[in-house]
Amino acid sequence: MAKYDEQFKLAVVQQYLSGTAGYKVVANLHGLAYSMVRKWVNLHRQHGVAGLAKKSSHYDAKFRLSVLQHMWDGDLSYGQVAAVFNIRSAGCISQWERCYHVGGIDALIPRSPGKPNKMPTPEDTKPQLPPDGAERTRDELVVEVNHLRMEVAYLKKLQALVQSQQPQRATARKKRK
Repeated sequence: MAKYDEQFKLAVVQQYLSGTAGYKVVANLHGLAYSMVRKWVNLHRQHGVAGLAKKSSHYDAKFRLSVLQHMWDGDLSYGQVAAVFNIRSAGCISQWERCYHVGGIDALIPRSPGKPNKMPTPEDTKPQLPPDGAERTRDELVVEVNHLRMEVAYLKKLQALVQSQQPQRATARKKRK
C-alpha cells in the first residue's frame, strides 16, 4: 500500500498551486520533504491527476531506450525525464543508462525477479552405450584389454598390501592390551 493516497497528494499540490506558500512551507505543514512536494507538483503539471495515481509497471527494452534517447537528445536530467514519461523513480533511469553503456540494448531487457539459479539446468544427455564387440575395431579392443589388465594388477597389489598389514595390526592390538 502506498504511504500517501491520491487525495492527499492532490490536496498538497493544490495548496502549493494556490500560491499562498512555497514548497518548503507546504512540506513543513504536512511533515514532508520539500523535494517530494516539488515532484508531485511537476507530475501534476505534466500529467494531471493521473500523474499522482499509484503506478507500478515494468518497462520493455524499447521504451527504456526511447527514454534514454530523449534524455540525451534534450540534454535533460533524470528527474525531468522521469516527469515527462511519468516514471515514478528517477533513479531507475540512471541504472538503465549505466546498463546501456556496459552491455548495450541487451542489457536493457528486463530480468525476471528473484534470485538466479546457481546451477544451470542439466542438459538431457543420454549415456552412450558401448558398441557391440562385433562393431569395435581391433585397436579399441586392445586398449580395453590393456585397461582391464591394469585394473586386475592394481587390485591384486591392493589385496596383497591389505593382507601384509593384517598381521601388523594384530600385533599392535596385543601390545596395547
